[in-house]
Amino acid sequence: MNKLSNSNKVSEAENSKKETFPMMGPDSNLLLMVDKLWAGYKKDAPTVRDLSFYIKPGEIVGLIGPNGAGKSTTIKAILGLIERFKGQVKLPPHYSSGYTYIPELPALYDELTLWEHLEIVAMAHGMEKIVFDQQASMLLKQFDMMDNQYSFPGGFSKGMKQKVMVLCACLIQPALYLVDEPFNGLDPFAISELLHRFSSEKARGAGILLSTHALDIAERICDRLIMINHGEMVAHGTLQHLQAQVQLPNASLFDIFTKLIKR
Repeated sequence: MNKLSNSNKVSEAENSKKETFPMMGPDSNLLLMVDKLWAGYKKDAPTVRDLSFYIKPGEIVGLIGPNGAGKSTTIKAILGLIERFKGQVKLPPHYSSGYTYIPELPALYDELTLWEHLEIVAMAHGMEKIVFDQQASMLLKQFDMMDNQYSFPGGFSKGMKQKVMVLCACLIQPALYLVDEPFNGLDPFAISELLHRFSSEKARGAGILLSTHALDIAERICDRLIMINHGEMVAHGTLQHLQAQVQLPNASLFDIFTKLIKR
């Protein structure tokens, strides 16, 4: 993926206006910058069109849209998982704490135990054993998986498999989380723990890009919201900005969504 020029300014739709990106430079504290992203699976039929946004340390940004809007495609394009890709993306470097990805569908190795999944992540990121043991044990306890740490995921429920993905992502305490529908399959207790984890990671200074259909949760925890439809940005800003755009000062995110998104 191309790196952004230090002197490059890109623009992003926010409400009915365009907002100028913070200047990129060696001292920039942006964790993610996406500039004029086009991506898709078919030639000459992009799923995502001219999408630009950024994430700063210590903020949660919600990626909101209907089914097929391009949310998952956007995240996969950021990660370089889509061949048909045009645009520029800046991510935290691997030599730092980097970034982690929680996909919509769990992807696990049936022949490895939960603990071995965590060990592989730790080894890939060069974690010291004492730090790994402490962090892994804390996460296993937090998400009620201590009794399953030496079990194979083939026998796990959907929610338990999703917990494994969450544990692997949180283990290294990355600078940036890229999260796609993380609440799928989780019970209310696990959702509560994940929200607590997001809150503590935000306080630590991590950035989180959260794609979700759980509008009530997004409204509650997101600092900014990016609403897309048919691969294009429809609105961007705080909840108050979006309320002003639809001229409904007390509107919920659900109300705003139904107002702005056309079927």
